[in-house]
Amino acid sequence: MKIVITTTSFAKFDNQPLQLLNNSGYEVVLNPYGRKLSGNEVVEIAKDATGLIAGTESLDRSVLENLPCLRIISRCGAGMDNIDLVAAAELNIKVVNTPFGPTLAVAELTVGLILDLLRKSTRMDREMRACVWKKRMGNLLNGKKVGIIGFGRIGKKTAELLMAFGCELGYYDTARIQGLKNLRIKRLGLYDLLQTSDIITIHVSGKYEKPLLGDREFEMMKEGAWIVNVARGGVVDEEVLFNALKDGRLAGAALDVFEKEPYNGPLKKLENIILTPHIGSYAKEARAKMEMQAAKNLVDGLEEIGVSSD
Repeated sequence: MKIVITTTSFAKFDNQPLQLLNNSGYEVVLNPYGRKLSGNEVVEIAKDATGLIAGTESLDRSVLENLPCLRIISRCGAGMDNIDLVAAAELNIKVVNTPFGPTLAVAELTVGLILDLLRKSTRMDREMRACVWKKRMGNLLNGKKVGIIGFGRIGKKTAELLMAFGCELGYYDTARIQGLKNLRIKRLGLYDLLQTSDIITIHVSGKYEKPLLGDREFEMMKEGAWIVNVARGGVVDEEVLFNALKDGRLAGAALDVFEKEPYNGPLKKLENIILTPHIGSYAKEARAKMEMQAAKNLVDGLEEIGVSSD
């Protein structure tokens, strides 16, 4: 039976996941384009596939209805908002994910981006390459008030890492989070967090019909604050963010996710922003672990629903 892998770099650094699939008797087809696939491209290469190891491409009802042999989707990653779960259930397609795989990688990236913003490392690197020798004054992370929006696995791990820097931590989440006795962190309302935080990091999951942070929310932020979004594109209103950075109301921002990817918008014109191409989980160790879990989830899932490669 055919297994299609739509992620762009599967098993690039560790081929054990492919070995597991091959040894289990499956024919494996990798993403032939080396980039995020469109819905039509998914249908083109997976129309006769029994299983799918998926990335962030859209798997909406129109795609799933054109994959008549599909029995399981193994999401290589934590978020499943790119998959129409209602349609999958109606079409008898099992959906599983790897919720723990990217946690540390995304949290470490978040801290790295914060440090980069505060010390302006990327900006001065660009200037030096343009033959500009300019020593820009930065800021310490120590003592900063950091507000974490979304306090699931990644939000918690980010908080743990930031504690070592002596930050004052607060979080906003729609759910009341248990088991925080070992974390010196306050639960805040969203507006309180925006008004009091020097640094705001975003780790929410799911889709939003409109940006969580729009005009009103940006007006509430402290002047000179920094913002980091490694969660989902569309959570931050990119036009409002552009204006806030351009006029200096915000000191800087770092985005790893965008409303439309690949991103090619006006934020690229600004000097006080760091842009990365959705690489939150792209640490070799974390990626290998996540891919192995995705492959194992697929094999185990097919066995559970009584589908055999024999």
